[in-house]
Amino acid sequence: MTDRYESPLSTRYASDYMLRLFSSDMRYRTWRKLWVSLAKAESRLGLPVTEEQVAELAAHTEDIDYDLVRAREKEVRHDVMAHVYAYGVAAPKAAGIIHLGATSCYVTDNADLIIYRDGLLHLKKELKNVLANLCDFAEKYKSLPTLGYTHYQPAQPVTVGKRAALWLQDFLSDLKEIEFALENIKFLGCRGTTGTEASFMDLFEGDEGKIDEMNRMIAADFGFTDCFTVCGQTYPRKVDSRILNALSSLAQSAYRMANDIRLLQHDRQVEEPFEKNQIGSSAMAYKRNPMRCERICSLSRYLMSVSANAPMTASVQWMERTLDDSANRRISLPEGFLCADAVLRLCANITDGLHVNEKIVEKTLKDYLPFIATENLMMEAVKKGGDRQKIHEIIRQCSMKATAEMKEGKKCRLLSLLAEEEAFGLTEAEMTALLDPALYIGRCPQQVDALLAEVRPVIADAERETAEISV
Repeated sequence: MTDRYESPLSTRYASDYMLRLFSSDMRYRTWRKLWVSLAKAESRLGLPVTEEQVAELAAHTEDIDYDLVRAREKEVRHDVMAHVYAYGVAAPKAAGIIHLGATSCYVTDNADLIIYRDGLLHLKKELKNVLANLCDFAEKYKSLPTLGYTHYQPAQPVTVGKRAALWLQDFLSDLKEIEFALENIKFLGCRGTTGTEASFMDLFEGDEGKIDEMNRMIAADFGFTDCFTVCGQTYPRKVDSRILNALSSLAQSAYRMANDIRLLQHDRQVEEPFEKNQIGSSAMAYKRNPMRCERICSLSRYLMSVSANAPMTASVQWMERTLDDSANRRISLPEGFLCADAVLRLCANITDGLHVNEKIVEKTLKDYLPFIATENLMMEAVKKGGDRQKIHEIIRQCSMKATAEMKEGKKCRLLSLLAEEEAFGLTEAEMTALLDPALYIGRCPQQVDALLAEVRPVIADAERETAEISV
């Protein structure tokens, strides 16, 4: 327990990896690595930075004196310069060349890009795990007929696997969105106060080739191949929009799947995992609430709302720089990543243990199949010489009567009512023979196979980790 607020994303939902990635310590250690990379590049390109100074900086990337940083920041009211000071105390021989030619955004923005890139790679791995689980589930149940729904009203049968394929296809789209975001993250580099690189034109005495080489060297140190061609003081905030849009897309897919499962669990057709000693309700001991799916929906709703921050920020970047993005981005981007991580962990957990109650699926379909089959029954009746319009009216009247009886709790008598109509021309046995559910699922199995053929190669490297969650 603590007497200070802690985000539930940190204490209940997000993974240890994502919490470490977005920790302050990771951020500030990355700052120091960026300063080392800058000094190393400057030294190799002939600026007055010695290899000894670079080595001293490299030896002190982990041992950050946060008490000293806090004290200095309180005095100077500038977080980056407080860290420059503390780094200089730790590496006194290099103190005079730390941050040479740079502005604050060199460390703040490049560190963010590195962290966001690594966060997206982690989400991509988690998403592939979900896709792999759904592939297995869809393949297993691709031919199991189940009642379809439109408007959440009974409709033409589908299969359990085909319905899961709808979720799978949505998540595949999200994987492509994340990959697109990754492909379009470039490095800021060290571009100066307004992105003109004027300070380096001075330091390198107008040698533009050395400036470009310096930025290539720094970018390569952190696994980037390209820098933005032009920028202001910061990297383009459209990058943040693209990232949070991808995370919002992920939330939309997760919500859709979880909501479907919640509706199906109400009818006991499909159920999320429920552990042996799990308690469903503090008062109603018999309850099996779909709490994991509910949590996905809750977190996804929040994630979709967080995504609105980035476009609002990107749209108001005055000329080369304004600072009204800083406080917002410190909250919205990390929380967006932590929330997406939490959602995907829940999705992986659920899809790994999703349970189908096949007998209930069969019974639910059986209850409605006579109504669903009426078009086929009409065709058979017409083949036997019936009048199509008269047959349609018989079906309508008998359907209304059978439905009224079912609303009183009676069994469905549609087939027997139709058999009693002499003009219909079919016996109940003849009609029953036409009620094989497999006759009404169309190309569901083939459609599932087609999607699996598309997805399987994409997730060949999925790690298939068991997703442990805090309930």
